[in-house]
Formats: sequence, C-alpha cells, structure tokens
Amino acid sequence: MPDKNTYDVIIVGSGISGGWAAKELCEKGLKVLMLERGRNVVHVKDYPTATKDPWEFKHRLTLSPEDKKKFFIQSRHYSIREDNKHFYINDGENRYTETKRFDWIRGDIVGGRSLLWARACYRWSDLDLGSNAKDGHGVDWPIRYKDIAPWYDHVEKFIGVSGNNDGIPHLPDGQFLPPFEMNVVEKYFKEKIEAKYNDRRVIIGRTANLTQPVKGRGQCQARDLCHRGCPFGAYFSTNASTMPAAYATGNLTVRPHSLVNKVLYDEQKQKATGVEIIDTETMQTEEFYARIIFLNASTVATAFILLNSTSSRFPNGLGNGSDQVGRNLMDHHKGLSINAEVEGFEEWTTFGRRPTIAFMPRFKNITTKEKNFLRGYYVGVRAARGRRTDAAIGEELKLASTEPGQWQLNLGPYGECLPYADNRVTLDHNKKDK
Repeated sequence: MPDKNTYDVIIVGSGISGGWAAKELCEKGLKVLMLERGRNVVHVKDYPTATKDPWEFKHRLTLSPEDKKKFFIQSRHYSIREDNKHFYINDGENRYTETKRFDWIRGDIVGGRSLLWARACYRWSDLDLGSNAKDGHGVDWPIRYKDIAPWYDHVEKFIGVSGNNDGIPHLPDGQFLPPFEMNVVEKYFKEKIEAKYNDRRVIIGRTANLTQPVKGRGQCQARDLCHRGCPFGAYFSTNASTMPAAYATGNLTVRPHSLVNKVLYDEQKQKATGVEIIDTETMQTEEFYARIIFLNASTVATAFILLNSTSSRFPNGLGNGSDQVGRNLMDHHKGLSINAEVEGFEEWTTFGRRPTIAFMPRFKNITTKEKNFLRGYYVGVRAARGRRTDAAIGEELKLASTEPGQWQLNLGPYGECLPYADNRVTLDHNKKDK
C-alpha cells in the first residue's frame, strides 16, 4: 500500500491555489496527487445549467423552501441560486457551531471556489504588505511588492486578466488584456467624481474574464452566467485552466471524494510524511504519502486539518506550538448598498451583460490618517437600465416590460477586517458531522 499510494507531492484542495500548485509542480516533472473532498466536475460536461433559459427553472432561479433548509448557511450569501446550487456544500451534512455568526461559504466540487468566485483581480502593493508593521495589527509580511511582482506577471499572463493600466501607485498595473468598457452613466459618474475629488479614481474592474482567447480558452460572451460554469472557459478556473495544464504533463492524479482528516507526522524523521483521508462515499480511511505536502483546503478547512493533526511533538495540532492556528480569522465586510436613480441618458441602453463592475480604488489612509478607522475600503460601481415598472397590469404591463426603464446607479463598498486573536475557529471533539 505505501508504494501504491506514494507520490512526490500531495496537494489538499483543488481550488484556485491548489490548481496552481498542481500546474507548477507537474510542469517541473513531479508526480502529483490532488485530493478533493467534493465530487468530480469535468469542464464543460458537468455544467448542466450553463445554457438554460430562466423559464426552464422551476423556481425562476430562486431557492425553494426545501433548498433553504438544505443550504441554511450557504443561502445567506447572494451567490447561491437555483442554477448553481449543485456546486455548494450540504450544510446539514457538514455542520459547525457558530459561537458568533460566521458564513462559511464553500463549494463541494473539484475546482472548489474557483468555479464560484467573483473573478476580481487586483494586485497588492506595499501599502497592503506594509500595513501590519505600520499599524501594529498582525505580523509583518516578510516580503514586499518587488518580491512578488514577477509572480503577478507570471500568473496574469497565464490566466488572462482584462483591465487598464491606470497608473495608481497603491494599485499596481499588470499584464492585462483589453478592458471591458464602462457604460455611459458610469463614465458620467467617473467624470463627476474625478472633477470633484483629487484623491479618487473610477476605473473599469480588473477581472479574470477573457476579452481575447487565451491558450485554448474562448473569449467572454458577456452572458454574466459565470456562476453556472463557463463552457467557453472564458473565466479562470481550475477546471478550465490550471488542471488541463497539469493533466497535459501526464503527472497529475486527482482523487475526488477524499476528505483529508489529518497530516501524518513521523516522530523519528520529525517530518510530515503523508495524509489520512476519509473516502466520503465508502467512509473508509486510507493513507497517502509524499515528500512534499501542500494544504490548499481553504482557510478554515486547512486550520481544521492542522488542528486535527496531533502528535506527541504537536499536541495542539501540527505546527501549532504558538497556538496561532485557527486564530486571527479574517473576512471582508460587505453588504452595504447605495442606490440612486439617474435622470437623463434615455437615448442610451446597454448590450450584453458585462461580467465586471467599475471600481473606485482605496482612497482613505493613503497619505493622511483617519481618526476613526485604520486601512481602507474600495467601492464597486455599477450602472444599469432595467425595465419599465410604472405600468398597471395586463397588456399595458406586458408592453411596458419590453421598454427600458430609468437608469439606476449602485455603489457597493467593501473593506478588510483586522486580525484579532479571539476571531478564531476551534475543534469540538464531542460532536461529529456525517
């Protein structure tokens, strides 16, 4: 069994970082085993709703009461709908106790959240990498922008990121494909903001949606149905991009339905030597071995694996002599929405569904210091023109629904949370999930 189950590298998780690790290591000639707790998803073949029309869904894209019972955590998030619910985890079978509310949104599929993400691609700068040292929250990063700039180039050239080089020092430029275009109201908003404020810019979003074909992947069709899985491969996912590259080397083995329970630690060698998995179909355990182990199982699941990997050397979990594993859990705050009706521009409408928003980069705590908060936030900007809603009922309503209504402008701020030691996850050894 050890010979049969031994590889050069084990990668736990098949999401964005797991897929990248597989691609890079396979291309270096290493035999790689990728373990994924979820079911297999094959690019194109396993996107069952990708080309369906809205009227083909029983609940018109909303979750049914039965769905909400099954996805009682996942349904807190805007991203799960009737047309992509099959990608998300069953909350009833994968329970966790919320001492305080925490929305753990996760896929249960090969590809992980690379099939579910919003595709926004913005480089960090030294403003971000130096903030911990500057304000004392968190541990200083051991790198700065110059260290990772070449790797940003490497990644962007492969995955395809559309956007403009905007010359904003704290939002570094990159290797971009041609950008999507703002619509007329967004351009008007940009003009007014930049005329009034000398510290604020409005740019088109930088997104991993292809505006030109890249390496066998097709151009974005502006359907805005990315969350269903893209049969054109027009946005970056493990399934459409890094996994095919890894498979092409002949060095990749993918094992779905494999929940990694712990890392195996050899007390004599003082090294991690492999992992123990639970097969989620048979419920049997099995061990796999490798010289190199990558944990790419998302933040919370990776913390679980480390905390559960106890030994006499690491009684509190692998690598947890500092008692920091599971602490300093961070998310970003979101959900605030500011809406306005925009007068005029009746002669203009839009064509297609652009898969990215306009974007106002951070402008607080750049050169001056705010009194009431550290760091900053950005603002997503989207203008759209819906359908007329001022008609009565019957034929009048039917005819009115074919005509464009008033322009609407939406602003959605997002910001980062600071690391606090008591923002943490712990293991409950007395309760079991499925």
